[in-house]
Amino acid sequence: MRRIAEKHVPRLISNVQKEYGIAVCTELKEQAENDSHFISNIITGDEFRYDHETEQQSSQLKTTTSPRPKKAQFQSNVKLMLICCLEIEGIVQKEFVPPGQAANGKLCCEVLRRLRENIRRKRPDRWRNNSWALHHYNARARASLVVRQFLASTNTTVILHPPYSLDLTPCNFFFPNPEDEIEAQRATFDSIEEIQTESQDVMTLTRNDYQQCFRSWKSR
Repeated sequence: MRRIAEKHVPRLISNVQKEYGIAVCTELKEQAENDSHFISNIITGDEFRYDHETEQQSSQLKTTTSPRPKKAQFQSNVKLMLICCLEIEGIVQKEFVPPGQAANGKLCCEVLRRLRENIRRKRPDRWRNNSWALHHYNARARASLVVRQFLASTNTTVILHPPYSLDLTPCNFFFPNPEDEIEAQRATFDSIEEIQTESQDVMTLTRNDYQQCFRSWKSR
């Protein structure tokens, strides 16, 4: 026998959640196979966060008997969140959340209102035909009552997502995270404007990149 350490995972998924996840994936796979426009009509999105201090930068040298270092949580002036909504042709909406703004249901509704306006302007055919569908993973804010009421009141078609399956979220498995790209450069910033400029530079993808992303999503 071998002694094996436990592996830490974000969440232990119950059998019921696993079965529901399989059912959702099976349904989405069938829709993609039976409808050639299904994938191209999906608009998905995610949030990217940047913190000026990484875990490595905040680490300390300690002996084996020293207590683990602690770091207080605080609202930094150089923390930033970027929300990006995209589809198979490219980005439909991209915006920075004002500093100090909580990522709650109210913010989600405001973002969705602006997203709908951008679809009306940038994708008029899909807007007129109401042929687009929204995919967003079931985070707490997005699954809140106020967001569900907004989606119902606007007759927005929502694509189901398996519970706790970030590996099936395009922005997580395919696209470069601006936070990771910036931190890889060991860059430090003194203002939010500097972070915004750098984030714009790392989010440079071609039309073929977006198409490859959605093909990979279908395969997953």
